[in-house]
Amino acid sequence: MRSEGWARALVAVAAMMLGIAACAGADDRLSIDPMRRIQPPQFANPQRVTILGFSEDAMEPFITRNGKHLFFNNSNSPSVNTNLFQATRIDDLTFQFDGEIGGVNTAALDAVASMDLAGNFYFVSTRSYDSTASTIYRGAFASGDVTGVDLAPGVSLQRPGIVDFDAEISADGNTLYFSEGRFSGGPVPDTAKILIAKRTESGFVRPRNAKAITRRINTPTLNYAADISASELEIFFTRFDPGGPAIYTASRASKTKPFGKPQKIKAITGFAEAPSISPDGKSLYYHKNEGGIFVIYRVTRP
Repeated sequence: MRSEGWARALVAVAAMMLGIAACAGADDRLSIDPMRRIQPPQFANPQRVTILGFSEDAMEPFITRNGKHLFFNNSNSPSVNTNLFQATRIDDLTFQFDGEIGGVNTAALDAVASMDLAGNFYFVSTRSYDSTASTIYRGAFASGDVTGVDLAPGVSLQRPGIVDFDAEISADGNTLYFSEGRFSGGPVPDTAKILIAKRTESGFVRPRNAKAITRRINTPTLNYAADISASELEIFFTRFDPGGPAIYTASRASKTKPFGKPQKIKAITGFAEAPSISPDGKSLYYHKNEGGIFVIYRVTRP
């Protein structure tokens, strides 16, 4: 649920909450030296991605950890049945549309897919929010289909008025990066911050240092759509600046350390959101509003 599209999609969630209230791959090839403060190289050269055989809005891209597939959803406008789709990589800028991801789509909003190296598939759905106040689901992906779909236990606070969205699982499957929005009746959250949850034998827990890990990422404005590199040393996310959404990145020296000060990716311009880094760390995909249509773009770095 990221975007102008993201904001529109939350209208449906806000409406549900008002009703409730009324009724009661590969490792990154980057070297980040905290002593010498070496920064990753800059992204450049934005290029549009083609999905052969698909002509609708394409949003929330996720490049699988082996680099072979693209997961995405169509428009998340409340007037559209938002579903999850898949495409196979032909080259870095071209994918062949393969249809819906089996086993995940409903009449509710189903969006924002991610997957770890073991095939554990995560996505966001509003299908049960009115009864569970939860939105993050998981299942097992194989041959284009997802089985065993159920809520990811332990992530949600299960409080009406709080919505978890834009979740992404780490490559090793041990950490879930997600956004949490707080609503007071409007279609857009009053706040949106990026949090983490750690996988346990029974589900997920929010660690005590979760706020410290993302302290410099979260600001009083809206922060959402986190994407994590395979090494978890780099994070990419969307921040709603005064001029609209922009994509930022931050790095850290180890997986146990907080992320440093975020930097805006200057090569990405316009109404852009929802980053997804390639397994080799050289290509960053995102969606962009281009003439009223959401399309997927890519920027690259050495």
